[in-house]
Amino acid sequence: MPFVPGLRSEYSLTGRLVHFGRMLDKIRLEAAGRLPVDYHANLGAGFDARTCAFLGVDYAALKTRVLEAGGCDEDILAWAHTEGGNRTDEQCTIWNRFMMKTGWRDDRSAVLRDRIAAFGLSDKPIETFFDLNDFDEGRDPVSARAWELNEPRVFLLMGVAGSGKTTVGQTLAESLGWRFTDADDFHPPANVAKISAGGSLTDEDRAPWLVALRAHIDARLCAHENTVLACSVLKEAYRDVLVEDPGCVKLIHLKGSPALIRDRLERRSNHWAGPALLDSQFATLEEPRHAFVVNVDATPEALAATIRRHYLL
Repeated sequence: MPFVPGLRSEYSLTGRLVHFGRMLDKIRLEAAGRLPVDYHANLGAGFDARTCAFLGVDYAALKTRVLEAGGCDEDILAWAHTEGGNRTDEQCTIWNRFMMKTGWRDDRSAVLRDRIAAFGLSDKPIETFFDLNDFDEGRDPVSARAWELNEPRVFLLMGVAGSGKTTVGQTLAESLGWRFTDADDFHPPANVAKISAGGSLTDEDRAPWLVALRAHIDARLCAHENTVLACSVLKEAYRDVLVEDPGCVKLIHLKGSPALIRDRLERRSNHWAGPALLDSQFATLEEPRHAFVVNVDATPEALAATIRRHYLL
């Protein structure tokens, strides 16, 4: 199969579990009409069915939770633990080892060998079904050291102007020892001048900005460098450009009431985004369905701590 944008590796961790995030990706991609038909027959079967059985949840109920209630991966995993009962760290460790080694010297080895030959991957160092899926989708789990589960991450903090993206982002990055980047620095001078004069950016204005940001994200992940990125990305279309792999790029929505945000903007100085921009920002905002939502009515330190707890950091 070719690489499928938005479909992460089997090895990618969500909380303490492999495969779970990939299962959520398939649900979302199929609903959006972006999952290749070759994947449809295995929805809710195979590793999906095994993972649901381990968690004690029904696949149909999980699908309903993902598509109707929304939420980020970690929210949905917390729901699964509530529905089926929490699993201990030891149980998750044993489960991950079982999943990652399926096909290696077990009753599925013959099937794995047949699949490797059928997919034309006999020249690859494939030992498990996880390896097979990665190589088949254009990844290399060997060179990526996928079994160590040490993927780099970008925390993308989004929200309207005045929600605290920069302040919270800097505080979070410092507490984690990660790089911090402000997306405002990627705007071309013409965009900054337009906003400073009270104008609003069009999608055409934002296009080169988004391209530059995506290149930055890809470069940081390629360099295996954890990063906090403060970025408005108020529209779903903007986020689609930046968040191709939700396993590595975590969307965090800093959310506050218009009154709170207006008060903050009125007290700010030396920044191109003033209170006059607020109405258009809220009008443009398309609420993300699969982000971790953080209420900004707290100190930057408290918000950073909330984010770290959520992602077990």
